[in-house]
Amino acid sequence: MPENISNNALILALLSLNGEIAIQNDYLESGEIPEEEVENEQEVLEDLEQAFMEFVDVYKARARNDQSLPSLEELLAGEE
Repeated sequence: MPENISNNALILALLSLNGEIAIQNDYLESGEIPEEEVENEQEVLEDLEQAFMEFVDVYKARARNDQSLPSLEELLAGEE
């Protein structure tokens, strides 16, 4: 991931991915998915979670160097 991504873009990506993970989890738990699509939807969730973790790693490194950024916990708690 390029280092020149702005703090705002990084924060928005984290919040967006976190929201999409919640939506995908709700969908998987809804029981509305046709049986033949469950595996595909589970893979979508895994891809979202992997992307989220990659952004988390970048954010943590950025936050160590930029004390003006909120902690990851504060950032995600503010989303609720």
